[in-house]
Amino acid sequence: MLEKILPAEVACAEAFGDPPDAVLFPAEEALLARAVAKRRREFTTGRHCARRALADLGVPPVAIVPGERGAPQWPPGIAGSITHCAGYRAAAVARTHDVVTLGVDAEPHEPLPDGVLAVVSLPGERERQHQLAAAMPGTCWDRLLFCAKEAVYKAWFPVARRWLGFEDADITIDPENGTFEARLLVPAAAIGDLPLTGFTGRWLAADGLLLAAVTVPA
Repeated sequence: MLEKILPAEVACAEAFGDPPDAVLFPAEEALLARAVAKRRREFTTGRHCARRALADLGVPPVAIVPGERGAPQWPPGIAGSITHCAGYRAAAVARTHDVVTLGVDAEPHEPLPDGVLAVVSLPGERERQHQLAAAMPGTCWDRLLFCAKEAVYKAWFPVARRWLGFEDADITIDPENGTFEARLLVPAAAIGDLPLTGFTGRWLAADGLLLAAVTVPA
C-alpha cells in the first residue's frame, strides 16, 4: 500500500504481521535487552522491512540503530523512515541524490482518543477537521491529521536536527486529491541554499489503516 503514495525513486517494504525469519544485528539486539515483547516485535519487523527496502536499492544488510531522538541511523547516502502500528510495519528509503529527506507514518483508521485532538492540533486545523468530518464522515480526519504531523516530523528532523512540536506545523488536508500541505511555524531549516518552510505530502486510507508520506526531492 505504501508505494501508492511514494515517488518511484523511493523503495519501500511493508509487513502485516511479524515474520519468524526477521532477525536483528547484534548492535540492534543490545538495545532491546529490557524491551517488552510488543516493542521487540515492532522494532524487529521494522528493521526487517528497512533491510528489504535497502536491498531494492542495492544496499547490503546493515544494522539500523536509533540515533538522536530515536531517528534511525541510515547508511551514508540514504534517507529513510520506519513506521509501525497495530498489524502493520513499514519502511521507506531512497538515495539522497534523489530524495533529500522523507517521512512516513501509519496509524489505525480509528478516531483519536478523547482529548488528544486538542493537544496535537492548532485551532485552525481543528476547524478544518470538523468541516471535513461533517462533509465526509467516512474518514477519521482527526487521526489522519495526527498521522500527517508524524510524517512531517520524521522528514523535518534529519534535515533540521531540531524538535518540531505538534503546534509548529499547520497542516491542510486535501480530501479530493489525497494530499496535504504543511506550513512550518518555526525558523526554516536549510537544504543547501534553499530554506525549508513547509512540506507537501500524500495520504491514503485503506484496509483499516491511514498512511501519510512526505518526500523532499533533491
